Amino acid sequence: MFTGLSAFPLTPLVNGQVDETAFLSLIETLAAARVDSIGALGSTGSYAYLSRQQRARVTALAVEAADGIPVMTSIGALRLDEMLQLADDAQRAGVRGLLLAPLSYQPLSQEEAYRLYERVALAVSVPLCIYDNPATTGFTFTPDLLRAVARLPNIGSIKLSPSGAAPAQMAEEMAALRRDIPATVTTGTSGDAQAASALLAGAEIWYSVAAGLWPHDMRALAEAALSGDEARTAALNASFEPLWALFRHHGSLRVIAAAAELTGRVATPCLPEPLQSLQGDARAQLQHVLALREYR
Repeated sequence: MFTGLSAFPLTPLVNGQVDETAFLSLIETLAAARVDSIGALGSTGSYAYLSRQQRARVTALAVEAADGIPVMTSIGALRLDEMLQLADDAQRAGVRGLLLAPLSYQPLSQEEAYRLYERVALAVSVPLCIYDNPATTGFTFTPDLLRAVARLPNIGSIKLSPSGAAPAQMAEEMAALRRDIPATVTTGTSGDAQAASALLAGAEIWYSVAAGLWPHDMRALAEAALSGDEARTAALNASFEPLWALFRHHGSLRVIAAAAELTGRVATPCLPEPLQSLQGDARAQLQHVLALREYR
């Protein structure tokens, strides 16, 4: 399940409660588009803001509505025992993978992070995806730690944040990582605005926020990049640049939430308070971007 296009949908809320009808509609759209996997309750799915009971319910709904498409869900939490409980809930629901970012309040040391992944990897029965996301966790994997964790049992993939490197350097970094980790562990990219470059550089899966709302468009981009078609990739990626510019400036969660609200896919507001989707001039700018082309 850790290759191709993985779509990460919102978990829409109404008055703090999951809007199950809207969520199921999002999952059914992804299933109809035949994405390669679904990342329910990723950062876009606001997992860190939901209770254990809400997360278990959302995970079960996603698996039921996915029409056989593999579902991965996040088990990130502040304490190890919570993570293991969330993993049990998710595995009972039938997920095919688990996503784990090193969340903490007190900053983790590299040794603490390794021990965390070691404990979880040995305790679960489905593959674990390492989430390197310093923008939200505040934790930065050293290259040595990333490679060490990737060699643990039950590791299926690494979800890498954008490196900001030039294409040639990105390809070198991806090749070096690929040489140092097991062949069974795939390299993936997040950060939609830089994803095309990462896929051309050798990443094997795109963990995509935009695909959670517009799976057909993002599938076309992913297929072009994964096939090595640089000209088609560049053309498709350029057509999304107005959207990527908003992602870079405001963050993908607020942009995609506002897009879902503006297009009537979810109720307004849809994020857990105190988070807000784009407001004011930024929201008007997004509305203009959405009017430039039909996203699907």
